[in-house]
Formats: sequence, C-alpha cells, structure tokens
Amino acid sequence: MSEVGKEAWRKYLIQLQAHPLRTKAITSGVLAGTSSLIAQKISGSKIQLRKLVLFMLYGFGYAGPLAHFLHKLLDTLFRGKKDNKTVAKKVLLEQLIVSPWNNMVFMLYYGLVMEGQPWRSVKGKVRKDLPSVQFAAWKFWPIVSWVNHQYIPLQFRVVYGSFMGALWAIFLNLKARSATTLKQA
Repeated sequence: MSEVGKEAWRKYLIQLQAHPLRTKAITSGVLAGTSSLIAQKISGSKIQLRKLVLFMLYGFGYAGPLAHFLHKLLDTLFRGKKDNKTVAKKVLLEQLIVSPWNNMVFMLYYGLVMEGQPWRSVKGKVRKDLPSVQFAAWKFWPIVSWVNHQYIPLQFRVVYGSFMGALWAIFLNLKARSATTLKQA
C-alpha cells in the first residue's frame, strides 16, 4: 500500500473511532453513490447526477445509520459472541426481519423518490416484485452476513456491509431500471 493510501486509512480509522456513526453514514453514502454510478454505466444510460445524489442520500441517511445501530444491537443482544450458533441466530434475525424491510424500503425509495412514480404504481410494483427480490436476496445476503458476524470486527461491519450492499444495489438498480425500460417500451 502506498504512503498516501496508508495515511488515508489511518485518518479514516481515527474518524471511525472518534465519530463512528457519521463516518459509517458517509462511507455508506459514498459506496451507494458509487454503486449508482456503476449501475448507470452498465445499463448504458447517460449519467444522471440527480439519481446519483439521491442514491448517496439513501446510503447516508438510511442504510449506514440503520446498519450502525443494527450491529450494535445484535452485538449487545448476543454479548459479542461469535460461536456458530450465535452467528446463525444473528444471520437468521437479519434475513427474516431486516432483509425484507430493507428491500421494501429500497423499492419504495427508488420508485417514489428516484423515479418520481405515483404511489399506486410503486405499491403495485413492490407487491409484484418484492418476493422475487427477496428470494434473490436470500441467495446473497446470508453468506455476506455470516462472514460479517463471524470474521469482521464490529467497527468494520457497516463498512463491509456497505461495500457488499453497493454490489447488491447495482443488482437492484439494474432490476428497477429494466422494469422501467420495459414499461416505457
């Protein structure tokens, strides 16, 4: 790692220690924006700054803070245990409660805020697509969650989750775009 990279990492760690919520929220926002930019490039559409900013706001205002408090709560509930049974319980809780909620919130945010669609249309799309999105999530997130709870230190779980969330968001973003494109055709 270069000296510049080492110094940037050192400063990041200082901020993470001094201001964990703010640092995780900003990190989540930057990664969400990056995923939006990548999804826009992959889909071949012109880069839309408005959508990029709105996606960053989603990461900053919702995804990062929720993950911060969720991991603190889970660590408190299970007193920092990392045995396989405890990790399985954490993963199960996330997948049965948090995952469906997050996917629904994302789909609502994307349709209402990012796409500016009317409530009725967004509600119908969520009702129609949420089961398939959730099924896809259950193929991806349990493994990510297991690694997160088993191997990642608490202070880095949101960063790791946000990075993996950026990959997941590219999938969701492209799925949402393809559905919008098909409707317009």
